[in-house]
Amino acid sequence: MALSDKALVLGVLAGAAGLSLGTVVLYNSRRAVPTSGHGVHSKLYLSSNDQRVAGASMVVREMPGQAEVSDRLAALIQCVSELKDEVRALKSAIPKLQDHVRDELRGRSGRAEGAVARVRAGPPNRTTPTRRRKVAGGVARAGGQSSEEEAESEGGYITALTDSEEEEQIEAEGQNLYEVTVIEPLKEFSALLERVDALHEGSDGDKRECLRTMLDKREQFGQNTTFLWRLVRAYVDVHDITTNLEQKKTQAETGKKVGEEAVKLNPMCAESHQWYAIMCGIMTEYETVQNRIKNGYIFKDHLDKAIELKPQDPMSYYLLGRWCYAVAQLSWIERKVAATLFGEPPSATVQDGLKNFLKVEEISPKYSKLNYVFLAKCYRDLGQKSQARKMCDAATSMETISKEDEEAQKELDTLLSALGVN
Repeated sequence: MALSDKALVLGVLAGAAGLSLGTVVLYNSRRAVPTSGHGVHSKLYLSSNDQRVAGASMVVREMPGQAEVSDRLAALIQCVSELKDEVRALKSAIPKLQDHVRDELRGRSGRAEGAVARVRAGPPNRTTPTRRRKVAGGVARAGGQSSEEEAESEGGYITALTDSEEEEQIEAEGQNLYEVTVIEPLKEFSALLERVDALHEGSDGDKRECLRTMLDKREQFGQNTTFLWRLVRAYVDVHDITTNLEQKKTQAETGKKVGEEAVKLNPMCAESHQWYAIMCGIMTEYETVQNRIKNGYIFKDHLDKAIELKPQDPMSYYLLGRWCYAVAQLSWIERKVAATLFGEPPSATVQDGLKNFLKVEEISPKYSKLNYVFLAKCYRDLGQKSQARKMCDAATSMETISKEDEEAQKELDTLLSALGVN
């Protein structure tokens, strides 16, 4: 039962039993002064201006079973006291909501909403409504009530309205706190993601700005998987446009650590697996032969997981096609080294690579210039020169915009020359 319902019960009880302020005074007088003889009680002193109260009090005094009514009245007073304690408890709980909200924004999903829900629902251990219903039944059975008693019960109903208003104020404060500490930060986070996604697609300067922006916000959102995999992506972008070898290696190492954190935080996020795999592939440029082969296995495992979680993402198939094609080009010596170190060398064929590149084209036609180049390479290696030329034509028809496109154009020129196409 909500607080407003509890307060309303108190008002109804007061009206049903005809328990006015005079009755409370009578009850206190009976407890303070001993009685002498059956049905004889000490005098009741009331204001001469309230004859109706005095009359109602006398009715209650002469009523049979008065002891039972008095006991139930005491229970009713106790209920009022408990209700006030619960209101104070709710007020003291509101300042703690902000801590729960911070936890939510750091990845502990649902805790802020739970705190607000607890404020709205009230304390879980509410036993007083049941007691009040029992009190209501007992007082109603004690006897009927006069019109004067009904009028006097209005005081109790006013108290109920006051408690209800206090509850509404608490709920309003909780809602305002929820909007300030949950809704507004979520809007900020959404705007941040939109901005960094746009910077990712921009110029080299935009890519550097993207990384700086995300590093500035890492303390605030660093426990959110959606934020972390974008941070890995930003490290990849800056690595690719950096010319200093030591800086490139540092960015790759840092990005790989962030990728590990993202995968550990949420193993069911396809993008985390995808960008962690990319960073493992980049790290092969700076590792020993043993670690290069190890990173190759990690690359494949996380790409497989990304495809399992998000089977319609063309980028994962493109990367897997690149891996298959690279493995197919391994020399005998490289395969023996891999077998010696890990027991079983990586296995893939040109046909496997072709299958993945074709899947990219199926999901997203004209996905990239480089995808057409690798399709042409696969067809060439399989002896299908006419298909290779078609893929070269498709690659030529696409504009050269990004650095990846420039790389694709260089490989395309070499490939056209090998195919005898002027």
